[in-house]
Amino acid sequence: MSRTDAALRPVDLARMAGVSTQQIRNYVDAGILPPATRTPAGYRRLDDRHRRALVTYRALMPGYGAETARAVMRAVHDGDVALALTLVNAGHAALHDQRLSLEAAGKALEAVAEQTPDTSVPSRSGPLRIGEVAARLGLRTSALRVWESAGLLRPRRDRSTGYRVYGPSDVRDARMIDLLRQVRYPLPQIRPVLDGLRRTGGSEALRTVIARRQEGLAQRATAMLEGSCRLHHYLTENGSAEDR
Repeated sequence: MSRTDAALRPVDLARMAGVSTQQIRNYVDAGILPPATRTPAGYRRLDDRHRRALVTYRALMPGYGAETARAVMRAVHDGDVALALTLVNAGHAALHDQRLSLEAAGKALEAVAEQTPDTSVPSRSGPLRIGEVAARLGLRTSALRVWESAGLLRPRRDRSTGYRVYGPSDVRDARMIDLLRQVRYPLPQIRPVLDGLRRTGGSEALRTVIARRQEGLAQRATAMLEGSCRLHHYLTENGSAEDR
């Protein structure tokens, strides 16, 4: 028996991957790994193909996410390579859309950051109430309340009515929060951006946000490349083994 054909137990593969033996069994049952034969005693018998499948799955996860990685491996083991490749292509398309969205958001954020409060809201309109701000920005009033609860917006209260009133800088901040949320920026990480803008009046904090997000997308693209390369090897290696 060659090294590549040597039988492996689930515990052997688990030790190689640093996961539990039960996790390996779950991977087989879920189709992430190929079907396993059984010994006369009923134990699963694995081989090098299972090892390579596990390596491929783990290589796909960083770039495509666990859900897509599972779907790709299941499709391969079901014999539907076309579906597997469609899922891979969809992942790349989604990443490209995120990159375009980030570029557009970056330009918009720069434009908003460069606005002075006096140009964000015409001076003749005076302070706005929450419904007016929501209508102006195309938002729900509930979103503005959530952002206020998170400490991102600071509208003052009208002394006579108790209603929230938003000045020009408040509207500018709300517009910036909305743009950052559109590129999936979490609320806790938006606060430093707004603080930097309020403190300096500039957009350096915004550039840092965009640069970090761009770096994250670049890292994901690299991970996708590595995962798809590993998938290609797995597919071709399996084809060569089946041809023998």
